Amino acid sequence: MSNKITDLLMPKMGESITEGTILNWLIQEGDSFEEGDIIVEVATDKVDNEVPAPASGILKKHLYGPNSVVAVGTPIAHYEVDATVVKKEKISSPSDTINASTLKRSQKTSIKQSSVPTQNAAFTIPNKDMFVSPLIKSIAQQHHVSYEELARVPGTGAEGRLRKSDLMHYIDEGRPFQFAQTAVQPDPTAYRIPQLNPDKGTGKIVEMDRMRQMIADHMVYSKHTSPHVTAYVEADLTELVAWRTANKIPFLEKHNQKLTFTPLFVEAVAKAVADFPMINVSVDGKNIIVKENINIGMATALPSGNLIVPVVKNANQKSLPEIAAEVNRLSGLARENKLGGDDIKGSTFTISNVGTFGSVMGTPIINQPEAAILATGIIKKRAEVMERPEGDTIEIRQMMYLSLSFDHRIVDGYLGGSFLRRIADNLEQFDTSRTI
Repeated sequence: MSNKITDLLMPKMGESITEGTILNWLIQEGDSFEEGDIIVEVATDKVDNEVPAPASGILKKHLYGPNSVVAVGTPIAHYEVDATVVKKEKISSPSDTINASTLKRSQKTSIKQSSVPTQNAAFTIPNKDMFVSPLIKSIAQQHHVSYEELARVPGTGAEGRLRKSDLMHYIDEGRPFQFAQTAVQPDPTAYRIPQLNPDKGTGKIVEMDRMRQMIADHMVYSKHTSPHVTAYVEADLTELVAWRTANKIPFLEKHNQKLTFTPLFVEAVAKAVADFPMINVSVDGKNIIVKENINIGMATALPSGNLIVPVVKNANQKSLPEIAAEVNRLSGLARENKLGGDDIKGSTFTISNVGTFGSVMGTPIINQPEAAILATGIIKKRAEVMERPEGDTIEIRQMMYLSLSFDHRIVDGYLGGSFLRRIADNLEQFDTSRTI
């Protein structure tokens, strides 16, 4: 009796994730594995994931090679279920290598043949209602690909939709439709990205890693999507700094957690978001989605220098010790490159602490699809004029600049300014009598 051949599917790795990129097969064709063994590494636009084996068996066939972009739910391999299998190392034979190389070449040839257009293709005005994903828009803008040109690129997605792999392959092929003429002249008043060729200079070439490429795509997309406006306030943190200095050691002894400034910022922001729920939103076409949860993302540097945004879920419902524990946990995982998919999804508002690097203030770029992002500057002692009942005095105060970038499509100046002022008030009016 033969064992059952089963499909290994591309798993769902987040609410907004629709596809993943195969990075590396850890189990090769013909190799045996046990339940729970990592079969393949998969990357999304947010984080890398390891796909475990749902059962013991033998891997029969890879359906996609490394760097293939595969939709969630699509079979990526066939395996034979066998609960009695014992793992063993397989030595690849020359025929295996030849077959793998032949398969890779045939897949590449097939993609090339399906993507390269015929010379006699008739071009028409593109459909103005054509669906183009935000990622495709950002890549197109980066490479100065117009909508007219996008409309001519063959799409392999559902209903002929354009996927990232389609556009990148088209660009690698030299953009054969770049200078094709449309049947009707375009609107002369429409804006067009100029086809410039600036002198980029010479020097050492450093290729972007995959995460840096994704960050670049997201930043360009955010600036392209949201009209950014940045507002500034300064806050007097003298009382808060004094309270933290006096309580950080007792806090560590009582809760076994370091008390940095980040939990205090997260707490102040979460309270302000609760007071101004229209900051806690995102745009869906002509609709505004007001989020039910207040999940605060905190921009964090990885060892590589890239940034990632782990998320403190339901921050408004947590006590200061709970927020501190979560902040420390996420920061530790980020330093070790061990953040999971759940750790970085679901953010509704983001904080970027540029003061960590000594910056006085910053103009942060919105973490899409959120509506705003806060940058906190360095806390610096300054001489300030203080209004006292007995008269004005000059005192040394602990001052910090706060800057809020917001999406002017859905957040106007009154809402953005009021929300930012509330955060500053929460920090300035910190209850120094509170116990730890």
